[in-house]
Amino acid sequence: MNAITSTTLLRSNVTISGNKNAAETIVFLHGLGSDQTSWRHLAPAFEDRYQVVLLDLIGAGKSDLQAYSYAKHASLAAHADDLLAVLHELTLYNVVFVGHSISSMIGVLAAIKEPARFGRLVLLTPSPRFINAAGYAGGFEQKDINELLAAMENNYHGWSQGIAPVMMGADSHELILELTNSFLQTNPAIAQHFARVTFLSDHRADLPHLTTPSLILQCAHDVIAPLAVGEYMHKNLPDSQLVVIDTPGHSPHLTAPDLTLREIEFFLQLAPVFPR
Repeated sequence: MNAITSTTLLRSNVTISGNKNAAETIVFLHGLGSDQTSWRHLAPAFEDRYQVVLLDLIGAGKSDLQAYSYAKHASLAAHADDLLAVLHELTLYNVVFVGHSISSMIGVLAAIKEPARFGRLVLLTPSPRFINAAGYAGGFEQKDINELLAAMENNYHGWSQGIAPVMMGADSHELILELTNSFLQTNPAIAQHFARVTFLSDHRADLPHLTTPSLILQCAHDVIAPLAVGEYMHKNLPDSQLVVIDTPGHSPHLTAPDLTLREIEFFLQLAPVFPR
């Protein structure tokens, strides 16, 4: 792997692997409290056929924490711009984008803004809004989110230990410990700010504007993004497919990587990229 010297790529801790001569590039972006290492079960499976690009959300992992702006990053649109900056720097078009949780929505916003950059979207447990509203079941009441954010602010260590089992949903001490440690290694102030941006966001109105083919991968037993959310996304995202994986929790790429990989592979075979 060649050393990366671009400021834009270093800022997002971009790593590039796989087939540099491949016709397509696949880009992975992790969710809240995680980093690019969470793709270790999926990314290697694509390295013979794709150029593989991994990055960290600015403010997470080994990204440049100084680049995180509480004013600028007060919306998901700023994170979408960070993603687009990486694609611009690498001169990438028609990429396959794989996003987890809130980064699914970051990918959606980026693809709406610059559709030529994206060929297909794979959205793992996405949610356009976490809070219930009239005619919409997001999974949480406003009071629930207020309490979650307050607990995060009052006792970040304890909150991290409590949320990890909920997000994993699996009886795996190793995975729960991994996510807990990932939260604890994140700057608490940044984590709390991004959590607020995440859980208070509402991008339902943006969904109909997406033109990129998408796969929505939903977990059958996910309290963070319940099945009703996946069904709502499918109903409102043009040219989308919804697949439900029989696994608990909110992170199928970690709890059921084989099933997740199978569904992604099937989707990519059915939805060829056509240059725009």
